[in-house]
Amino acid sequence: MPFILATDALVWLLVVVAAGYALYCRRHVHLAVPWRRVFQSPAAMASTVVLAAFLAVGLLDSLHFRPQLEQKAGEPKAYATEVLSLLDLGLSHLRGRGEKTYSAPLATRSYAKEQVELPDGKQMRDFPRLRFGGAHLKDEGDRDADVVKRTLGGFAVSIFFVLLTLLAVKKLNAKNPDIPWHAAGAALCVLLLLAGPAIALCTVYHVLGTDKVGQDVFYLALKSIRTSLVIGTLTTLVLLPVGIALGTAAGYFRGWVDDVIQYIYTTLNSIPGVLLIAASVLMMQVVIDRHSDWFSVAAQRADFRLLVLCAILGLTSWTGLARLLRGETLKLSQLEYILAARAFGVRDSRILARHVLPNVSHIVIITMVMDFSGLVLAEAVLSYVGVGVDPSTNSFGTMINAARLEMSREPVVWWALATAFAFMFALVLAANLFADAARDGFDPRVRV
Repeated sequence: MPFILATDALVWLLVVVAAGYALYCRRHVHLAVPWRRVFQSPAAMASTVVLAAFLAVGLLDSLHFRPQLEQKAGEPKAYATEVLSLLDLGLSHLRGRGEKTYSAPLATRSYAKEQVELPDGKQMRDFPRLRFGGAHLKDEGDRDADVVKRTLGGFAVSIFFVLLTLLAVKKLNAKNPDIPWHAAGAALCVLLLLAGPAIALCTVYHVLGTDKVGQDVFYLALKSIRTSLVIGTLTTLVLLPVGIALGTAAGYFRGWVDDVIQYIYTTLNSIPGVLLIAASVLMMQVVIDRHSDWFSVAAQRADFRLLVLCAILGLTSWTGLARLLRGETLKLSQLEYILAARAFGVRDSRILARHVLPNVSHIVIITMVMDFSGLVLAEAVLSYVGVGVDPSTNSFGTMINAARLEMSREPVVWWALATAFAFMFALVLAANLFADAARDGFDPRVRV
């Protein structure tokens, strides 16, 4: 049975809006030209491919359903309380292969000793064999050869798709040489070369090991992508309207309006951000605990907390955008064509909509794409200190929080922290590179 969470609806609404904006830009030259300059940057094309891969995983994880329970003849249909996604369905071989506790990447035995019964009935402490990792091997000594064989097989499949990618890039370069398709092709080839062996190995091994409760770390990292995308995008939906409205109003109307708005965002900036967000999240958590009847399943409760966190981050993050827009609007309001419009009695709302907002749109777009990476990192920090997403929600912050206590043990359990770092690094780096290209493409003072 399809099951729509609140964040699912907002994510897909954002996808529709983005698609509509793309079509609108394509029909209007003054909007298409800056975007064309953006995608003439090799860094932008490469980062777009990486972001598209993350987005594909996030969208698959935003299509939820409740599986139907087994029933006898004549009984009404019943559905499980567990909410799954299409990504869970595709990764069922990872999701359902839990171990008892930690195991290292590509290991065949657990990372912790247990009491093991020997064939002769005696017991001793040893590292037990994993239930799923390398279980197909009759002799553990064949593990290295099996890993190499499966890795080469994955590379062979990847190389086939790499060749197809190179052919497509060649055709696209001939059709539109202004766009650096080679950069996008190189990024896609790297992703394919990483994905092929990973897919080949994850069917029989835990490629990135398991965590304290035996969950596959590779699966947890893929599930955490949606949380980062939701935090980075939905928070923007909250901060943009507030920042645009207050920033342009302060710069255009000036006087007491400017004084009040400046007082508001100066006061907000005077409060430590983490403390303000923590206090807001904890107060909302009390409301959630008192109204448990609002949620029919546990996933709705966790999703509502994620949505609240997005709203709180948005309401505390608009001050920077408002300051930038205030300064730009102050400058624009003194230009001749706006002074002439005022002299002819044009309404302020029309001046703001037709003359001010189009001329500050580059600041809005630049700020939006640059804030994305900051918001992703903010979620990790907040979840690390315990005021972020619900503990049952997969996120890079919860992965780091769970792994930090194991860094002091001997031997060190390093793979969960390293995996979260690697995935976050790739996502944030791609977002920052795209933000730099967007800044250069939309800033009217820069011409590539």
